[in-house]
Amino acid sequence: MADKRSFALRVNAETLKAIEKWAADDFRSVNGQIEWLLHKALTESGRLKKKDEEAGKK
Repeated sequence: MADKRSFALRVNAETLKAIEKWAADDFRSVNGQIEWLLHKALTESGRLKKKDEEAGKK
């Protein structure tokens, strides 16, 4: 499993409420939803390599 680090995140109330609703709709925790969103954005922007690309280069 990947090494995880903790940090504080400040989010305005409206944004947090939307994330809470989305997380509930997807059966995820708020933390899990934020992690999923960040991972998706990083992968789509090319800033984080996809696992299948990393496996092919080894």
